[in-house]
Amino acid sequence: MGIRENVKVILSELPKDVILVAAIKQRTTQEILEAIEAGIKVVGDNYVQEAERKYEVIGNRVKWHFIGYPQRNKVRKLVKFIDMIETVDSVEFAQEIEKRCASLNKTMPVLIEVNSGREAQKAGVLQEDVEGIIKQIAKYPHIKVQGLMTMGPRFGNPEDARPYFMETRRIFEEIKSLDIPNVEMKYLSMGMSNSYKIAIEEGANVIRIGTLIFGERKD
Repeated sequence: MGIRENVKVILSELPKDVILVAAIKQRTTQEILEAIEAGIKVVGDNYVQEAERKYEVIGNRVKWHFIGYPQRNKVRKLVKFIDMIETVDSVEFAQEIEKRCASLNKTMPVLIEVNSGREAQKAGVLQEDVEGIIKQIAKYPHIKVQGLMTMGPRFGNPEDARPYFMETRRIFEEIKSLDIPNVEMKYLSMGMSNSYKIAIEEGANVIRIGTLIFGERKD
């Protein structure tokens, strides 16, 4: 099947309250436009310059999420056109977002990335630190914490990801119950091409899919 068919099949199977983010890292503008024509409303990129180039062509036809880890000096460019940053994992990153958004008088919705698998090679906040970091970031007037994000294993048996998703959902509900000022626990972003169905079963309402839409990357 082609990109259009892939998008239509995935969208037809998703619960109505689940947001599909098309992961567009290293995808061509033509591929992305094809996905948008088939019904994609949100795209997510990992690299600032790549996203910026695509945005120049595609513009506000879709919402733009950032799902990577920008160098500090790239945040200024990023906040100009991105609608949400899903990968905030430190107060330092949040400080840079606050500084750049303040100069634009813009409020940036963010998700806090949780390292639910405690994997040394992965970014994210450890479970026991999530509440503390959210309470610090919530003080920034130009940032709005709107939920959590976690990766889970990219390969292997999708069932292996379930405990990580369950743990992130538990933290999500815990934070929600605290009613922290300037925090709206609205989005739980979990699951990718191999694990999104399990993520939805465990409470995800944002999923990030690249391969199932566009096919395998060539990297």
